[in-house]
Amino acid sequence: MTPFIAELIGTMLLILLGDGVVANVVLNDTKGNNGGWIVITTAWGLAVFVGVVVAGPYSGAHLNPAVTIALAMAGKFAWGSVLSYITAQMLGACLGAFLVWVMYYDHFQRTNKPDSVLAVFCTGPAVRNYISNISSEIIGAFVLIFTIFYISGAEITPSKTPVGLGSVGAVPVAFLVWVIGLSLGGTTGYAINPARDLGPRLMHAILPIKSKGSSDWSYSWIPIAGPVIGAAIAALLYMQLR
Repeated sequence: MTPFIAELIGTMLLILLGDGVVANVVLNDTKGNNGGWIVITTAWGLAVFVGVVVAGPYSGAHLNPAVTIALAMAGKFAWGSVLSYITAQMLGACLGAFLVWVMYYDHFQRTNKPDSVLAVFCTGPAVRNYISNISSEIIGAFVLIFTIFYISGAEITPSKTPVGLGSVGAVPVAFLVWVIGLSLGGTTGYAINPARDLGPRLMHAILPIKSKGSSDWSYSWIPIAGPVIGAAIAALLYMQLR
């Protein structure tokens, strides 16, 4: 297991389980149809836990370009490895979204609402206002990254010590993503991760999905720029306070 493969597999699992719960809730005739927001946010938090457990011992389990960039800005990660990590995260996100399509293929076929289909793959605003939308993503990502800097014992660099299911390093990050979703996710769906949104959005555009409609590329810059800006602010503030 190399750091590249770890980031790819960890991000793949994150998206498989995260986009998977959205598919379970919004697509027609699933067992979890209409499960609600608490189901979605809880599963996303647990999806982060799974990704961190698998990737943590080998890559530090960034699973998010915003995390990688923030750690590099703070001097906790080598800039020379940033592109490799982001590439792995993007590939993993695309693969995870593809597996969700395979898993829920029959239910995509039975769903005739393009907005529901798009929601499985990527985020979108509850109220389309680009200023408030990007502000939401900046704030959400800031909370994520700034708190990660202060999680005691969380692995942010590769370690040969297995994370394991009992890891106290993975659990706090899962709770962090969960509370961000519950508290701050109602405006834009809390991408807080450029790869989480862009990779699956690309797969939505490519895959032969019934009733898929537009991939909403006019909005796609928000869940990319917002998390990166929020991460940069968090890193700069952390460096001033430490």
